[in-house]
Amino acid sequence: MTTHEDAVTTAKTATADLRLHALTPDCSGGSCPTVYGTNRATVVVQGYVVNDDNAGVEVPDGERLVEIPVEVLLAAADQIRKQA
Repeated sequence: MTTHEDAVTTAKTATADLRLHALTPDCSGGSCPTVYGTNRATVVVQGYVVNDDNAGVEVPDGERLVEIPVEVLLAAADQIRKQA
């Protein structure tokens, strides 16, 4: 089982090897919430930062809460299923 500490260490040391590809359609006009697949069988989420103080949850060092529209997540899930 991977612990939080293992995940943080892996993320910090392996970032150079990380390659992303968009799983959701590009938005027309700049940056917007997106879900990316990686070369490591994981996903990276780009979204709007949520202040964890106001969210009522404790977020460990090295992690951030982000908000994305449900339809973006569903579109990414569809793409992941197609690739499986």
